[in-house]
Amino acid sequence: MAGALALGGFAFADAARAAPVAEPLDRPATLVRQPERAAFQAVAAAGGRLVAVGERGVIALSDDKGASWRQAKVPVSVALTAVAFPTPTLGWAVGHYGVVLHSRDGGESWVKQLDGVAAARIVADSLPKDGSSHRIGQLVEEGPDKPFLDLFFPTAETGFIVGAFGLALRTDDGGKSWSSLTLDLPNPDGLHLYAIRAGADALYIAGEQGLLLRSDDGGRGFNRLSTPYRGSWFTAVVDVSGALVLGGLRGNAFRSTDRGESWQPIDLPAPVSVTAASGASGRLLLANQAGQILTARPDGGSIAPLPTPPLPTPTGLLDSGDGGLVVATLRGLWRVPQPNR
Repeated sequence: MAGALALGGFAFADAARAAPVAEPLDRPATLVRQPERAAFQAVAAAGGRLVAVGERGVIALSDDKGASWRQAKVPVSVALTAVAFPTPTLGWAVGHYGVVLHSRDGGESWVKQLDGVAAARIVADSLPKDGSSHRIGQLVEEGPDKPFLDLFFPTAETGFIVGAFGLALRTDDGGKSWSSLTLDLPNPDGLHLYAIRAGADALYIAGEQGLLLRSDDGGRGFNRLSTPYRGSWFTAVVDVSGALVLGGLRGNAFRSTDRGESWQPIDLPAPVSVTAASGASGRLLLANQAGQILTARPDGGSIAPLPTPPLPTPTGLLDSGDGGLVVATLRGLWRVPQPNR
C-alpha cells in the first residue's frame, strides 16, 4: 500500500510538472482564506464600501467600515498597486504587467481593460511618423513587464495612470481607449512615476530623483517643478487646505501652499521613508516604513505619532467613515483610532 501511494505521488508530481502554468495575466487571483491578512498596496472608498488591492491579484471588500473583509472576483493574479472609485459603482485598479482592471459593480467583479503589451503599443503609436525611440522600442520588445503604480480618475470618464520608466496614459471614455502622455511629459530620462494627485486647479505627478510635474490645464500639458529633495517621492497628497504634501525616502516630507513654487519642510521624528499619506480626515496623516502613523495640523506643524503599536509597513491610509482609520499594509488590513479632530 505504501508503495502504491508513493508511486501515485510520483505520478501526480510528474503530471503537475508537465501541466502548463498560466501566465499571471491569464490566471485568476489567488483565493485566500483570510483576505484581510494578505499583502496590500492600497485602499479606497467606493461609496460606503471599502476596497483594498494587493499582491497576487487579491482585492478585498468591506461593507462594515473595515470590521470584516471578503474577496472579490479578479481575472488576473498580478500584484495590484492602486485603486480608485470616482463613483460608488465605477472603479479602476492598476498594477504590474501593465494591467488596468475595471469594475462596474462597486468592486464585486473586475474585467481587464489593458495590459503591458497593449500599453507599450499605445506609447509606440504616439511616436511621430518619422520618429524613432530606443526607449519605446524596448517597451514593445520586452513585453508586459512594466508596472503601473498609481492612478487618478476625476470623473467616471476621465482618468490618468502612471508608472515605471515614465509610463503615463490618459482616457476620456472610461477606459475604452487610451492615449499616451509618456513622451509629452518633461521626463526625458524615463524616471519612475510613483504618485498622481489633484488639487487647487492643478494635477501633480511625483516620482524618483525629486521629480515633480504640474499640469494647469487638466492634464493636457505638464511643467517640471523644483523640489528640495533629490531622492524619490513615494507619496503625494493635497490636504484640506489645498496644500500639496510630498513624502519620500529617509523621512523627507515637504509642504507647499503655492502649488509647488516654494516649500516648507515637515520635520518628522525619524529618517524613515514615508510610504503613505492622507489629508481627507481633516488632518494630515503620514505613515512610514517603520509602521508609525504620524499626525499633524493642516499647516504641517505639531507632528506626533498616533498611540498605536507599530504596524507592518503601511501602504495606504483611508478614513473608514466611523471615526476610525483603515491602514493597508504588507501584512494585512488594520483598523486604528483616528486622532481627535
